[in-house]
Amino acid sequence: MHTGEVEVIGNDIGGIAVHIVARVLAGAEPGELLVSSTVKDLVVGSGIAFEDRGEHDLRGVPGRWRLWAVAGLCEKTGRPPFTGRPAQSTFPTTRAEAT
Repeated sequence: MHTGEVEVIGNDIGGIAVHIVARVLAGAEPGELLVSSTVKDLVVGSGIAFEDRGEHDLRGVPGRWRLWAVAGLCEKTGRPPFTGRPAQSTFPTTRAEAT
């Protein structure tokens, strides 16, 4: 999986993010979910644990990309992955609440 901007082209979508996600998913083993570092960084604190799968060349995409396999839930939080989000989130309003 990957996340990024896409271009709407008629009834289709395109752009570099579409190419990246296709290459990332193509590299996964059966039953494995690979994600880019972008996805891993966006879900920090979610309780999802990842295993590093190293850097890879993705055909047609510039640079090397570090990929991560979803490994399950993080022992620290004990929360299962992909349980959804509450309808309303609260954020810390003071520095003391954030620590």
